[in-house]
Amino acid sequence: MTIQILADSASDLSFKHYNEFNIEMVSLTVHLDGKEYEDGKTIEPKTVYSAMRDGKSPKTSQVSPQTFKSVFTTYAKANKPLVYIAFSSALSGTYQTAKMMEQEVKEEYPDAPIHIIDTKCASIGYGLVVLHAAKLAQNGASLEEIIEDATYQAEHMEHIFTVDDLEYLYRGGRVSKTAAFVGTLLKIKPLLHVEDGKLIPLEKIRGSKKVLGRMLELMEERGTDFKNQTIGISHGDVQDTAEKLASMISEKFGVAKENILIEMVGSAVGSHAGPGTIALFFSNKPNQ
Repeated sequence: MTIQILADSASDLSFKHYNEFNIEMVSLTVHLDGKEYEDGKTIEPKTVYSAMRDGKSPKTSQVSPQTFKSVFTTYAKANKPLVYIAFSSALSGTYQTAKMMEQEVKEEYPDAPIHIIDTKCASIGYGLVVLHAAKLAQNGASLEEIIEDATYQAEHMEHIFTVDDLEYLYRGGRVSKTAAFVGTLLKIKPLLHVEDGKLIPLEKIRGSKKVLGRMLELMEERGTDFKNQTIGISHGDVQDTAEKLASMISEKFGVAKENILIEMVGSAVGSHAGPGTIALFFSNKPNQ
């Protein structure tokens, strides 16, 4: 029996990926102008970025308990194996909600083959873990193999990213008002990474031109075997910059362009990171 992979919209994968690899997706909610939208379904990331450039502050909320309960119940009734690969528990309550609903559903269906993995990853870093698992599922891998591999991929996924304006991180509670103000004045670009699922400042770079080069230096320091893995790049409505970074990676590490996945940061994650975000994802220990 083929194992179903479930992801949430914070993976920033496209419908093409969901369809091609038979991945089911549940949406986080984006709140903008007094309305609620389903991330990845009923709102485009460009809409969110345009609103943020106009000074608006979209909010987000986790996947609803009802959504998880409905999906889990469907698979429990059919006794079909489901692996939900989740957005970092340190960045959203979505994972915890899923665990609560799993417990509720298993009270009625104790043997329901539902399994939940906290990736502690975000955006396309999280998406790459999901894609890896979905490909294994399509190729008939066992439940144990998929869970083991997804856990491994998540543990070794590196996130290196920068934002265009510290103000967006300030609004999301990631930096102080003073840091945001001073950073903007000095044209400081922060470099951040993800550690145990949390966003952690790495260093500050003076001037945007130096940032991409420094990202490549960090990639070289932290990663390995780039030709034999998929590299991920996500961006906050700056496709040209993302493509420039991809070209630099191809040139420096000999990675084929088709092995670099570029996607826009979705509406939910983008509501916190803001327009101009550039994020780079790779494995520090590929397991083919």
